[in-house]
Amino acid sequence: MTAAEVDQDLTTALGRQLRVDAVRAAAAAGSGHPTSSMSAADLMAVLLARHLRYDVDRPDHPGADRLVLSKGHASPLLYAAFKAVGAIGDEELLTFRKAGSRLEGHPTPVLPWVDVATGSLGQGPAIGVGMALAGKRLAHLPYRVWVLCGDSEMAEGAVWEAFEHAGYEHLGNLTVIVDVNRLGQRGPTRHGWDLDAYARRARAFGWHTVEVDGHDTAAVDAAYAEAAAVTDRPTAVLARTVKGSGVESVANREGMHGKPLPDPEAAIAELGGTSDVRVRPAAPPHASAPPRGSAAQPVLPRYDVGDPVSTRDAYGYALAALGTVRPDVVALDGEVGDSTRTEFFAKEHPDRYFELYIAEQQLVAAAVGMQACGWTPFAGTFAAFLTRAHDFVRMAAVSRANVCLVGSHAGVAIGEDGPSQMGLEDLAMFRAIHGSTVLHPCDANQAARLVAAMADDEMTGVRYLRTMRGARPVLYEPDEDFPIGGSRLLRAAPGDRVTIAAAGVAVHEALAAAELLAAEGIGARVLDLYSVKPVDVAAVRAAAELTGRVLTVEDHRPQGGLGDAVAEAFADGRPVPRLARLGVRTMPGSATEAQQLAAAGIDAESVAAAARDLVAAAGARAV
Repeated sequence: MTAAEVDQDLTTALGRQLRVDAVRAAAAAGSGHPTSSMSAADLMAVLLARHLRYDVDRPDHPGADRLVLSKGHASPLLYAAFKAVGAIGDEELLTFRKAGSRLEGHPTPVLPWVDVATGSLGQGPAIGVGMALAGKRLAHLPYRVWVLCGDSEMAEGAVWEAFEHAGYEHLGNLTVIVDVNRLGQRGPTRHGWDLDAYARRARAFGWHTVEVDGHDTAAVDAAYAEAAAVTDRPTAVLARTVKGSGVESVANREGMHGKPLPDPEAAIAELGGTSDVRVRPAAPPHASAPPRGSAAQPVLPRYDVGDPVSTRDAYGYALAALGTVRPDVVALDGEVGDSTRTEFFAKEHPDRYFELYIAEQQLVAAAVGMQACGWTPFAGTFAAFLTRAHDFVRMAAVSRANVCLVGSHAGVAIGEDGPSQMGLEDLAMFRAIHGSTVLHPCDANQAARLVAAMADDEMTGVRYLRTMRGARPVLYEPDEDFPIGGSRLLRAAPGDRVTIAAAGVAVHEALAAAELLAAEGIGARVLDLYSVKPVDVAAVRAAAELTGRVLTVEDHRPQGGLGDAVAEAFADGRPVPRLARLGVRTMPGSATEAQQLAAAGIDAESVAAAARDLVAAAGARAV
């Protein structure tokens, strides 16, 4: 028997074992997706035994290939593969989907061999693009990124954002394997087994394509070898497979998606019974980890109090300064770098700047992929457009990803561009993300300090910075500190009767309102809540106790933003002060910044009027 025949025997046997273990895991759980796992079993077997370069004992090896299971519902296949390479044992395999198990219904990085969470279909290729960019343009390492997709998810627009960008960047280190098993959740997929339909689309974006019988292990082996040999463009391996392959009662049958097999014992016998085939992926080449920052602090931009400066300008200059002392920091932008000011970083560090164009899902996904490879990404676009990538942000949290996202042009204060460009929901969106940090500076020195804080090694999770388009007077000295979770009391005096809590542009309107109120003999303290999440609960409660009244002001919808953050400070049963909220309740049009703020009822005059009413209402009840 030749070496090739031995290898084919091994991969065929491994494919059977992966099917059996997928069936067993789903049967033990009483749920799962074994038929989706069975269709891709041979594709996975050949990859493990013949092509994947990976160190199971060192999953963070910088030179190792990356494997993303985009069809995350096929997690039984992934866990069966982990068993085959010795990462987990049989006992753990059978804890699939049970409380406390690391083997969740869809994979997450609670397992050290999983780089990113999957399960929201269509995200794998986009994240793979980020990983491939990191290997090609940042680390200059020869690792390959393998993404295993299902055919159903090829209907997702995010997949084609990824395909276009990968083709544009000539990512020859990226291979997407499409398991074309014809059946989705409720019936046939759009293109069924028409491999050429997928090939035509992939080739249109500059990809090399290989069409193959996904159950012919020798053909799959040859397809992977061909993909590795193509270095000037990404490759899509389009594999015709059978859902439920190997078990006649479920093979190519509708209605079996997401269910354990009806007779798992018979299915296991039909597949040849249990086995314990073990494979060891090839060792990855030697490689160094991505560089980390020096102990030196960045030389942040410094602005004089009173000078008009926009926080987006401060962000751009601070990010460029951060990049000088932190070679792990990279910047990504969605073709608005001249507006977000990410272009300042691009001019200083062009080798670590990535233009993702108008593809916000790919923008966030690339950041997630890069951080999985050890980099510290800052990704920016207009705050309004980050809403398009909300699912990627949500899944970034599930992935335990450490990413810094920046939204500029927030609120009605952007002026004449009109409502389509105004981020008015972004604070709510990011506050709802698990483990997120949400920051909204009101001046340039504060913004610069918060940019540096976002990249601190102790920070984890999704971090969001909201910046302003317009220039506003600098309020703070350059050397002042702004800890995450903190606040600043900008104006206070004994006898204050109301607290105005604000962030961003609303801080300036609050200060102007306090001057108006002072002229009427009404003392108002102004609390700058630049850290929207975590909010400074102690400061909010202290101010409320002293004044008895709190008015929140934000250039954002009233729901989910600063007003809710302040209200939640009293959600534990503490006495609640008189609360009132100002936010953007109208549908804006086009107008100047001053006109927009007035129309939305969040300019200084409106804030003063609301504070006046709050004081009067409380006083009337006291009488």
